Amino acid sequence: MMPNIKPVSDLRNYNEVLKDIAVGEPVFLTKNGRGKYAIIDIEEYEKNLATIKLLSKLMEAEKAIKTGDEWLTEEQVKNDLGV
Repeated sequence: MMPNIKPVSDLRNYNEVLKDIAVGEPVFLTKNGRGKYAIIDIEEYEKNLATIKLLSKLMEAEKAIKTGDEWLTEEQVKNDLGV
């Protein structure tokens, strides 16, 4: 699907711009012919934030594995999980 690109001046009639936004289909706004803003559905925004947090945690874990830091014993894991 082609990206939905509109000039920022189209925001004067923002309802027309907003109706084109859907999950996975952001609207990109240009200013002076260059990309300036992206408007995305809140569900997609929240999903993106969750993905960023998960990737950050995975990077922390990978670093801990490489450096040997912060290893937990089996007992600590069980206590943390409440089992």
